[in-house]
Order: sequence, then C-alpha cells, then structure tokens
Amino acid sequence: MSILVAGGAGYIGSHTVWELVREGFDVLVVDDLSSGKRELVRDVPFVQVDLREEGAVRRLLRSRSFSAVLHFASLIQVGESIREPLKYYSHNLLISLNLINAMLETGVDRLIFSSSAAVYGDPLETPIPETHPLNPVNPYGRTKGMVERILEDCVRAGGLRSISLRYFNAAGADPQGRTGECHEPETHLVPNILLSALGRGPGLQIYGGDFPTPDGTAVRDYVHVTDLAAAHVLALKALLAGAPADVYNLGTEKGHSVLEVVAAAEKVIGRDVPRTIGPKRPGDVAVLLASKEKAAKALGWTPRLSSLETIVATAWEWHRRSR
Repeated sequence: MSILVAGGAGYIGSHTVWELVREGFDVLVVDDLSSGKRELVRDVPFVQVDLREEGAVRRLLRSRSFSAVLHFASLIQVGESIREPLKYYSHNLLISLNLINAMLETGVDRLIFSSSAAVYGDPLETPIPETHPLNPVNPYGRTKGMVERILEDCVRAGGLRSISLRYFNAAGADPQGRTGECHEPETHLVPNILLSALGRGPGLQIYGGDFPTPDGTAVRDYVHVTDLAAAHVLALKALLAGAPADVYNLGTEKGHSVLEVVAAAEKVIGRDVPRTIGPKRPGDVAVLLASKEKAAKALGWTPRLSSLETIVATAWEWHRRSR
C-alpha cells in the first residue's frame, strides 16, 4: 500500500517513515524542508513541495494511488505561536485544508493526524483522558484543536475517516541512529540538556522554578519518539482494517519534572549540566500527564522505549555523533 507522509522529513515524521518502511509499506515523503531535513529519510522516495500551494497538493495526490495520508506538516513552537499567531493559523490550517480537500477530490479516505496534548490546556484532571474538555491556552494548541474539529465535521459529512494522535512530550532518537531531533532553533528540553553538555548552543535555560510541583519545575509525560512512531503504524493499520474515526492520547501516564530529566541525563552522560532557571513561558502549564488506557485497549499500543534512561541514551548517541 502506498502511504503519503506529509512533513515526513521532520522529527516525529521521519521516525514514523522508518517504522512504515520496516513494516513493508510503500512510502512517499513530502516536505518543504523549511524545518525538516532530507538526510533524515535518506533512500526513501521524496518530493519537496510547499503544501500551502493548493494546486501542488492536488497534483501530488493525483500522482499515484495512495491508500492513506499521515499528516505531520505543521509549525510547532509554542512560544513563537504566541508571538506570531497569524503565522500559525495561516500555515497549520491552510496545509491541513489543502490536504483534506485533495484527499476528498482523489478518493483517499484515510488520514492520521499529528495532534498534540496542547489541545487540553490547563488540565482539570490528571492523567488526562481523551474526554477531557479542549481548552488550549496558546495558538499552536488552538490550531491543532481546530484541525481536529475540521476532521470531525468531514467524517460526519462522509468520505473521510481519520485518527488524531495527541502527543505528549516526544523525546529520544532512533536506536539505529538513522534519525533524531534537530530543530532550528532547538526548543525541547532533552536536546537542549545534551547540547549544553556538549558545549553547543547558549546553555540550558529552565523556564519556571515556582510551579506547584514537588521541585518547582514543570512536570511532563515523556514518550520515546520510536514508541510514537509505532503508534502511528498501529493507527494506520486500524484505519486500513476499517476502524472508525477516533482520537487517542500517546503518553506513558508517568510524569517527570525538568530537574528529574536533567538528573537522568547527568547520570547517563557522566557529567554535570550547567543550568539557569528563569521565568515561566507564557502558555506553560504545571503538569501534563496522559491517560494511555484508550490507545492500549483499541490499538494495542504499549510504550517500550520510554524510560528516561533510554530516551536520554538514544538522544545522547544521536547528538554526540550527528552534531
């Protein structure tokens, strides 16, 4: 089966591409390379397309008979979305609408959407179930929630089935070293810890030391990116087998504070990581933990590589050899 992976040269997209290849799918990666890296999906068929161009997306969907689309193509920086909200609304919504329209026109009726725990906002309960109200507190999260609502409406109208996967904190790198995290600028915690240890970048900045958590730093649910990739393949197989549209959290149901992640990294790499603690970022919440029960029951998904030690060790090998 031929699968189109939009945004497949990015961090989570590239890991999913390799999982799809391992499972024997015929994969075509499309990316505009504004943030993705061609080398992350080397040897996999690839086309460079600006998915904001409606005609280009339509031609792409007509270029071969696709069985499904996996949609990772979006801007992802929370802070930037607060500073430049229109950039996020125009980019993330336009790409999604172009893909959905082209799919409906060409009869491609199955879509896996890369969503986010950011759709929940400040949690009313933890771990957060999929039934939790959606109340995103930043434009990035709002765009993800809006696309989910668009997909719900299209599913009700007929002609489309979709699964939205709400990630919690993706981290780590491919254990085989084929791909890893390389955002520019880098805003995620684990790579910034490791780059600081390697003497690269501006040094580790921790945002917020006065959250209502045991050590004052934010608590997050860290999931190994290869576990996330495996969940995408399971969701795709479910849609191909006739499963209905749905949404699933992807998390471990376990939380780790920023300082706990720093300590785990120091243990793995055998050196101290200098850090400074500054003010909270706008839109950050104290604790985000996922309920994983639904994905486990419906998709058979179990995180296998998501211990902090494995996350840090695989990321360390990637950054140590790649940068």
